[in-house]
Amino acid sequence: MKIAPSLLASDFSKLASELKDIEQGGADYIHLDVMDGHFVPNLSFGVPVISSLRKCTSLPFDVHLMTYHPEAYLDGLEACHTHMVSFHVEAVPHVDRMIHNIQDRGMKAGIALNPGTSLSTIEEILPIIDFVLIMSVNPGFGGQKFIPYSLDKIARLSASIRKLGKDIPIEVDGGVNKDNAPLLKKAGASILVAGSSVFGKEDRAAAIKALRV
Repeated sequence: MKIAPSLLASDFSKLASELKDIEQGGADYIHLDVMDGHFVPNLSFGVPVISSLRKCTSLPFDVHLMTYHPEAYLDGLEACHTHMVSFHVEAVPHVDRMIHNIQDRGMKAGIALNPGTSLSTIEEILPIIDFVLIMSVNPGFGGQKFIPYSLDKIARLSASIRKLGKDIPIEVDGGVNKDNAPLLKKAGASILVAGSSVFGKEDRAAAIKALRV
């Protein structure tokens, strides 16, 4: 299991030390939520902040674009040496084109699905994507409770991936904690995004270890 602490739950007044703390604590990625105030009601941070963080950590960047027009961010994210980029199928009319836009820049392309969005929306393009991000809360706010029916959705997606005979990681974001981490692994998740369950703990290394089931 890979762990991707979400910067949204960190102390923004000391981002450099927060990043150092989770890197030393064994995090696999740093999850960066970009919000535009339109696709989701909140604003977070954009490429300039992400760029400034690059010199603070060697952790791979896992950027989740909760935005309309995610293509506008790709040049900047490529310049930041971003490893993974996910965008919402609900926000993009030309999904195939967006996937290739990301991959042509040397980044992993992922599709994010809101809780109420059917897996059928990615059936056609599943063979060409690099990972899938399942939202287990409604996006735009931190600290929400895990939506239980997400487990069945993850299990069905995992079965579809196995049927394809491909290795497509399933990432899960929203309400992840040490109690549901074993259930998420059993359902087929391989990357867990964790906000307050890592950054809300004094001992980040212990918090990450508790999630790594």
